[in-house]
Amino acid sequence: MAGRLEGKVALITAAGQGIGQATALAMAREGARVYATDLNAKALERYADTPGIITRALDVLDDAAVEKTIADLPPLSILFNCAGYVHNGTVLDCTPKDWDFGFNLNVRSMYMTIKCALPAMLANGGGSIINMASVAGSIKGIPNRFVYGASKAAVIGLTKAVAADFVTKGIRCNAIAPGTVDTPSLHERINAQADPVEARKAFIARQPMGRLAKAEEIAPVVVFLASDESAFATGNVYSVDGGMTI
Repeated sequence: MAGRLEGKVALITAAGQGIGQATALAMAREGARVYATDLNAKALERYADTPGIITRALDVLDDAAVEKTIADLPPLSILFNCAGYVHNGTVLDCTPKDWDFGFNLNVRSMYMTIKCALPAMLANGGGSIINMASVAGSIKGIPNRFVYGASKAAVIGLTKAVAADFVTKGIRCNAIAPGTVDTPSLHERINAQADPVEARKAFIARQPMGRLAKAEEIAPVVVFLASDESAFATGNVYSVDGGMTI
């Protein structure tokens, strides 16, 4: 039986761990030819023996590298923009450098990947773009997430703009908005706190389900949006947040 993504070509950023990794594996299981990219080339070694996954080291902040990488690939059917960064603090803690880095990685990188991937997608009859937003931002205000929330709100605006501009041309663009997901990057942020045990408890406490999400619980939503099952869905934001926005 053919997978839901049989014959489709996907590119995933930040596929070295967490949600990106879980999604790359899920897409490959559904028959997609997956190009898994990450800044950390060593993290991509985990895919060495994984059928259907080809790896590429990629810094999404390097415009020339993004352009060359996408130009060297077959026309994409799926683009999953997963790369991002969580800055901790309020507006008073935010330096201009923090602001620029947060927006460059969380928003500008998506602008570049989409801009580079779209021409071939259009020429090939269409495709699905999925962007990583967050429950933090225009959906919900989260304390100490000033830059992150502002940039993820921008991701939602970017998503809707691309969807509106290309809705008649076979392009769908949606976003996902996870709550707190148990990933290596979250572990790094927790371990950087003065009291990691209490920090983890605080993250769990803000989840109404009383637990953190697993990356494997986010990946199926991305696969759905990448597949033809969601053919009538575009410009939407799908919250997968364990009840944070009830």
